[in-house]
Amino acid sequence: MKKLFVFTLILFFTFKVFAQTQKTDVLVVGNNNAAVAAAIQAVQSDVKAILLLEAGGFDIEAIDKDINSGIQFNFINKLTSKKSFNKQEANMVLTQMTDSLKKLTVIKNVNWVKASKSGSGWSFTLSNGQTIKAKILINTADIKLNSTLKLNVPETQIWQTIDYSNNIYRTSAAAGKMLNNGNVTQASLYRFLIPQQESFLWLKDNSMLSGQAAGAIAAYSAFFSIKLSQVDVKKIQGELIKFKLNLIPFADVPVNNPNWAAIQKTGVMGVIKGQVENNQLYFMPEKEITTEEIKQPLKDHFYKAQIWFDDHTKPSLTLNEALDLVCYTGNKAREASEKEAQKKWKTTYGFKTDFDLNKTVTRQELAVLLQDFSPPFLVTTDKEGNIQR
Repeated sequence: MKKLFVFTLILFFTFKVFAQTQKTDVLVVGNNNAAVAAAIQAVQSDVKAILLLEAGGFDIEAIDKDINSGIQFNFINKLTSKKSFNKQEANMVLTQMTDSLKKLTVIKNVNWVKASKSGSGWSFTLSNGQTIKAKILINTADIKLNSTLKLNVPETQIWQTIDYSNNIYRTSAAAGKMLNNGNVTQASLYRFLIPQQESFLWLKDNSMLSGQAAGAIAAYSAFFSIKLSQVDVKKIQGELIKFKLNLIPFADVPVNNPNWAAIQKTGVMGVIKGQVENNQLYFMPEKEITTEEIKQPLKDHFYKAQIWFDDHTKPSLTLNEALDLVCYTGNKAREASEKEAQKKWKTTYGFKTDFDLNKTVTRQELAVLLQDFSPPFLVTTDKEGNIQR
């Protein structure tokens, strides 16, 4: 009987210790804009995440003049008070958003008391006695935590103004944050990564836009069990576009535009570039495309474009010529592609004009044709954004 009692006690305490230890793919520490977006995106990218608030609720700052997209766009749309920011309402909306995600655990009013490296991941002991084991750690605000973990983190600004003469814009993981009175900005994926830190992300920038990008980067690393330095920029960009985050901040192409993804994918590769006016970047979707503006970018992406443009020197492109171009560079059958484009013209693409092969093609029309039949987005780039063929 005594042996049975001892055995029962051992089982009880073993179960208690086990129950107090949570394993997760991504641990996010912080209760600000960046933290909540990082946690939400991590679980949207199909990994388990824990958000350690260390407070009773979210401490969200008002969002000012960003080009809203992704989680930030959804959050803003759920607020009823658009003119004045209400922290209580913001807390309620974010609570509803996070509560609906099965793979996300939000821990409130609990502090970490011990934090350390654990293998390739991290181990945290909390003030309630619970232990968290995480593959990837995202810290969005806690400088003391960085000090405890003996991490030297750079104070580099992750946001840059888009400059088409610097190809780094092609490696964008987020875009549109208001900076220095303008939102013609992007954050390269490689500015999120810290040298020699393969399972840790530090976000000094308090933005839902950059937070969402960090969540996708962390999730990819955890899901595939690879180092952060090994993440694939194209896969991350594709994931973020899937969840409606801008990679290029076109002020005139909102996320509810049916061709938003196609425009983002051609835009981030610089095939169809935007124009800056009044500190904003405009795509001008209804403007007719000129041969001059796309000739060199397409030659950079596709060898066969050189041959095509040698034979086509007119200043503009008809729809017929645009279809020839995308089918030639994309190795697609012309007749079948034309039928597919015609079928999608007013339904999938949402164009109001008739499918007329003699019409001059617009920037938006060429973007969707490229994406469907000869996508520049699939062309590889290096870490500086230079085309690799």
